[in-house]
Amino acid sequence: MTLLDQLRRRRQALELTQQDVASRTGMTRQQYQRLEAGGNPRLDTLTLAADGVNSRVMLIPVEKWHAVKALLEDSDESAPALDADPWQGLLGDEEDGHGG
Repeated sequence: MTLLDQLRRRRQALELTQQDVASRTGMTRQQYQRLEAGGNPRLDTLTLAADGVNSRVMLIPVEKWHAVKALLEDSDESAPALDADPWQGLLGDEEDGHGG
């Protein structure tokens, strides 16, 4: 599944229209529609679109991919509390959980 497919699926899961996301991001509906249709966005445009669907674009080291994938696929029963940072320490950023 491509990153743009994931963006579309996330929008649909949130029950947002393309216009909704465009309004949240300051894009026109046509700009956002082209993005989902397979555009080749700049990184800042992709980051903006991800923000519009309450998501983040992240570079994940290959050696950590399986751990991240398992976390994302984990059932709701064992998911951390909403106020917890599920990414803390996962990518080796023990200090603040945000790698910054």
